[in-house]
Amino acid sequence: MMSNYGQVRRTVQTVFLALVLLGAFAWRANCERWCPFGGVEAMASYLAEGDMLCSLGTSNFFILGGVLGMTLLLRRAFCGYMCPIGTLSEGLHVLGRKAGLPQARVGGPLDRGLSLSKYVLLAVVLWLTWKAGELIFRGFDPCYALISRHGADITVWAYVVSAAIAAASLFVSLPFCRWFCPFAAVLNPFSRFGLTRVRRHADACRNCGNCAKRCPVAIPVDQLEQVHAARCLSCMNCLDACKVGPSRAISWGPPGRRGHAWSQAALILILLGCTSMAVSASYLIPVPSFVKSRGEKPARAAEAKIRLAEMTCRGRANLLVYFLERDDLYRVPGYLKVEAWPGPGISDLHVIYDPSATNEAAIKRALTEPYYDAVADSWRMSPFAIEGYDPFALLDEVTPADSPAPSGS
Repeated sequence: MMSNYGQVRRTVQTVFLALVLLGAFAWRANCERWCPFGGVEAMASYLAEGDMLCSLGTSNFFILGGVLGMTLLLRRAFCGYMCPIGTLSEGLHVLGRKAGLPQARVGGPLDRGLSLSKYVLLAVVLWLTWKAGELIFRGFDPCYALISRHGADITVWAYVVSAAIAAASLFVSLPFCRWFCPFAAVLNPFSRFGLTRVRRHADACRNCGNCAKRCPVAIPVDQLEQVHAARCLSCMNCLDACKVGPSRAISWGPPGRRGHAWSQAALILILLGCTSMAVSASYLIPVPSFVKSRGEKPARAAEAKIRLAEMTCRGRANLLVYFLERDDLYRVPGYLKVEAWPGPGISDLHVIYDPSATNEAAIKRALTEPYYDAVADSWRMSPFAIEGYDPFALLDEVTPADSPAPSGS
């Protein structure tokens, strides 16, 4: 029978999985903006170019920071308590075991060799993402298959990979999480230095080996005094399995004497605390997900805060910059810095400018007026609409006299 540690962990896993599913299907939220691996994928693009990959936001960086923080404290507890793929994979493994399917326990050199695959996969994903400027892994990501609501951008390969993981999980414990998950490759270097660890007390241990048998990632707990393995999930299955009793022969917590053991409640509080701080910070510190600048900032600058429709993604934000850098009658001279939060619906846009060279009205006209491209001899119609702004109400509105009128006017 599963003891209290396992029951509590299953409850926590179920709650987080339910939140993910509710967010994706009931609240129809963009769950990709809260994926910590999205922060890893977008890091290079944001640092080099100042913008996020489509579908992501700076919230990915905050949640990544929260997960790395909990990993430095709890090792890979995120994988053992919060990751929806880990939860489903574990559940399928339990189902396979109860159904009497043959179980393969992979350890030793084969386990170590397969574990290298995730580092190779991480390198490939990051390289291809950087080269393509988009989320390459999404087409194969089992997590995206779970949260995508099965829209047009999901590929058949995401379902194939998900089905393969599901089938393998019936026979092997956590195959994707142990060997192929690129986010696990990111977490492992931090987990290696995690504060907490499982400690085995040799004076009370009966050497029955049950702790090692129950470890889902094949750590030989019965042969160690302290578990320093980066792949440790802090799941506490080994504490459940101990016949002597937790805290006597085996315990979990920071380094120190036997009496320094922590409870599972402390682990859950740290998980919730790191997650809550990351989510709160993403709202309290509104870091733009798209930043572009032109020229040298003057001694005195002004800022136009605009609410804009149709700035749905990075591509549309780049189009916005194209309209601001136009060279016709509605050009905006002087210094410009664009800070934007692209997304569905109405998005925030901050334009910092030189007030001695232009003004907010000129910026709004540049964003909404058609742009005649003399090189291509064609008009570009603006897709943007500014909340509360009526361009026809401007008394000083003009149309370029030396350019053909836009079609349909």
